Amino acid sequence: QVQLVESGGGLVQAGGSLRLSCVASRSILSIYAMGWYRQAPGKQRELVATIQSGASTNYADSVKGRFTIFRDIGKNTVYLQMNSLKPEDTAVYYCNARELAANFWGQGTQVTVSS
Repeated sequence: QVQLVESGGGLVQAGGSLRLSCVASRSILSIYAMGWYRQAPGKQRELVATIQSGASTNYADSVKGRFTIFRDIGKNTVYLQMNSLKPEDTAVYYCNARELAANFWGQGTQVTVSS
């Protein structure tokens, strides 16, 4: 089991930045992959970025060059730095912990980008 607690969402103007945090209840090195997903109203949840235990990262095409996923192992925390935000980035952002046989989700944090 992994409990995940997100923070850092909010309202920002287009072009602005936000940093999301996800604190895990145990060592993130023991988790196969951590990631951020988002879900906009009326749309399916989609992958934003992932970081594996070995530190390799993966990004959705729509956020490459603008978002960065990184971690602080000592704090069991994964971050999503979001720059050059666009109105289409508006969504609820969810932290995810993926293991071989299970997926765990945080409660979500709202990000709203105004034009």
